[in-house]
Amino acid sequence: MSVFVDIAADPDLGARHHARGADARPGRSRWRGRVTRAALPLLSLLVFGVVWQFAAASGVWNQTFVPYPATVWGAFVDVSTTHDGVRGYAGYLLWEHLYMTLRRVLAGVAIGVVLGVLLGLVMGSVSWVRSVLEPWLTFLRALPPLAYFFLLVIWLGIDEAPKITLLALAALPPAAVATTAAVVAAPVGLQEAARALGASRRQVIRDVVVPSALPETFTGIRLAVGMAYSSVVAAELFNGIPGVGGLVKDASNYNNTPVVLVGIFAIGFSGLVIDGLLRAAERRAVPWRGKV
Repeated sequence: MSVFVDIAADPDLGARHHARGADARPGRSRWRGRVTRAALPLLSLLVFGVVWQFAAASGVWNQTFVPYPATVWGAFVDVSTTHDGVRGYAGYLLWEHLYMTLRRVLAGVAIGVVLGVLLGLVMGSVSWVRSVLEPWLTFLRALPPLAYFFLLVIWLGIDEAPKITLLALAALPPAAVATTAAVVAAPVGLQEAARALGASRRQVIRDVVVPSALPETFTGIRLAVGMAYSSVVAAELFNGIPGVGGLVKDASNYNNTPVVLVGIFAIGFSGLVIDGLLRAAERRAVPWRGKV
């Protein structure tokens, strides 16, 4: 009752109460949105675990094909520790396998992305270069990694060179294609305005084309990382231990499904972390994306 009396005595008081309520509602809404975004992935993970447990317990599939989650967890612990005098898997702990795989992926992606972005800038800026190289990029993008990995082994041996080369070749086409498309789609009006103000070709590319192409270029980089990750098992077919791909390949030779699943989950979760880091870098480098 006193609130209504105060509002009657001071007409502006109602407006101030309304403003405070309006300010509080967006805050609560943002908080609920964050909780929802955090809860949904956890809920999906829980549902996946329950379905997996029921599938393993149903007896429809042999334990070799669908082991229990607890069995996979035990394999994860074994691969990550020293037990009964055995150190991890094939003498390496899981983090050592993952470190070698990530080192190869990082080297291959760095080479493929740098070459792909530079190639995309040239192809997007010079039409005749695009006409010459675009079919070759399409040809390379259509090839599965195993189609040319054995050729790389013949040429480069079985050490690190063919693995990194394969990952670089897998990462190059997505980065090049995305950058080319972004450069071609750069606003012509802004480029002409920059030239009218006396900007050179290099300045137009640096100050107009590159900033406008950055959002799609980041998309291409994320696709390039995904392609490299999808090729990592093929890259580690030969002499891939230590390495998660080599671990998966070796465990599959002995039908060791729990260890295979441990390797798959290690690749998948590390890929999620790297993609999250790329998203964060994209938000910092291209803060205007989705706002203009």
